[in-house]
Amino acid sequence: MATTSVRVTIRGRVQGVGYRAWAADTARELGLTGWVRNRADGAVEAVVSGRPETVELFLAECRDGPRAAIVSRVESEPCDDVPTNGFKVLPDA
Repeated sequence: MATTSVRVTIRGRVQGVGYRAWAADTARELGLTGWVRNRADGAVEAVVSGRPETVELFLAECRDGPRAAIVSRVESEPCDDVPTNGFKVLPDA
């Protein structure tokens, strides 16, 4: 089974609205592995790994996010990190 890993940066009103918990729940429901954290610049950052079509679905969901979020941009790029054990919420960066 082919897997892909991406680093995702989500910008907008995405801190203080439950975005990290929502992203972790969404990733777990999709069977993805990785992590999510708040960044000092106000963005949310994640590394997500899984089947390419499932990663794409996660990215599409990130464009909406939780109800209180206002997402202005979702950027993703391939990365070499391949998380293999669950999906975690990390401390702020």
